Amino acid sequence: MIYILPLILISIFIYCLIKNIPAYDHFVDGAKKSFSLVLSILPYLIAIFIFIELMTVSGISTWLTTALSPVLEILGIPKELAELIILRPFSGSGSLGLVENIYNKHGVDSYISLCASVIVGASDTIFYVISVYFSTIKINKFRYLLPVCLIACFVGSIASCLFVRWFCF
Repeated sequence: MIYILPLILISIFIYCLIKNIPAYDHFVDGAKKSFSLVLSILPYLIAIFIFIELMTVSGISTWLTTALSPVLEILGIPKELAELIILRPFSGSGSLGLVENIYNKHGVDSYISLCASVIVGASDTIFYVISVYFSTIKINKFRYLLPVCLIACFVGSIASCLFVRWFCF
């Protein structure tokens, strides 16, 4: 298993030698093109990171967690997962940090921890994906995309907890 990546790289290198393809030149050209891509995406990433930090510092995420907890309890989602469900569409690393805190507090085999794992594995950072991909392909009209993605993420969180309850407990 650990030899797969080196094997792929060696195979590509051998293929380039056989076909007389200048692999290093193509690699350098690709690296040059990546700089322009990074520069075009950077403002969108900075905006997302500032937004995440403002939500955390201002207390909006805490307020949303408190407001959503009763609704989530009715839907069978433990209140400890409310902050994770709110943060996951914004930040992948932040949500992984929350999952680690849940593991430390409740243990890795608890219902809450298993739900958190499935929620993180079944969803993505919506705002990051939208900002990066849509800034790259220059699409500015995505009127219904964000609400549909947020609803799908929320429904996925509910389904995650239901599946964990059905299959694990």
